[in-house]
Amino acid sequence: MTGRHDVQGASETMHDNVEAATAVSGWTPIAEEAERATRMLHPKHDLPKPPQRRVLTVANQKGGVGKTTSAVNLAAALAMHGLKVLVIDLDPQGNASTALGVDHRSGVPSIYEVLLGEVSLSDAAAVSDQSPNLYCVPATIDLAGAEIELVGMEARESRLKAALPTGAFDELNPDYVFIDCPPSLGLLTVNAMVAAEEVLIPIQCEYYALEGLSQLLRNIELVQNHLNPNLLVSTILLTMYDGRTKLADQVTAEVRKHFGDTVLRTVIPRSVKVSEAPGFGQTVLAYDPGSRGSMSYLDAAREMAERGFGGE
Repeated sequence: MTGRHDVQGASETMHDNVEAATAVSGWTPIAEEAERATRMLHPKHDLPKPPQRRVLTVANQKGGVGKTTSAVNLAAALAMHGLKVLVIDLDPQGNASTALGVDHRSGVPSIYEVLLGEVSLSDAAAVSDQSPNLYCVPATIDLAGAEIELVGMEARESRLKAALPTGAFDELNPDYVFIDCPPSLGLLTVNAMVAAEEVLIPIQCEYYALEGLSQLLRNIELVQNHLNPNLLVSTILLTMYDGRTKLADQVTAEVRKHFGDTVLRTVIPRSVKVSEAPGFGQTVLAYDPGSRGSMSYLDAAREMAERGFGGE
């Protein structure tokens, strides 16, 4: 598809531009940012592997908060830095599959067949065209009716966990697994929480940021009490930050006050490039590796990896 950017070529060009800018006019803020981008895209050291595989459900029933965008870009950033990452697209819209450049037409082996026990996780997983370390189990339109089908099934809240037994990840052997949920608190989201150990909640820095969050936290508590006592809200990521507004700072302060160290220090800015990237079937790291959005997701991924699960 036209509009694709080559990550390595872009970063090499950026490095040449940095040297030229420095030679002509000395060091500038723009040159410094470009040099930082080059360092991030060509790190001297890979990010640390977690002591054990981290399985994170990315959830927020409020739409338009950057949930899928955060899932795929964090996954891509971790993969770029030497870690093996699997994204499970549990949203019938299939936006994560689109962003990772993975085929999700009807009939393609998908998470729907995994839920029904018809195919294994490794058989449904496809390698993203953006990194050999990045895999995706796509969501097809067939998943749209799965929530209704699950209602009549035995142990309906645990179907995904049952489809992911201890050895399910052995062939792919990912360091991180991100489960991208639909923007609802239905059975698919509950299944994701039962199958995971961590919840990552993206919260947008806007007026209605905390609206509905209490209901999400109540659902998480119910899952903890009745279905998955090991579940923990490990990470909150602030998205769509606009530094030009006082409101963004007020929301940021409010969220940090309530959730403390669970909130990543890195915030994701509102960015045209981040919004454009899915239209080209790419993450922002592939679409525009030197953009502010790309750099922010790289920083957030590094912070997640370095602080570990529960501060381990």
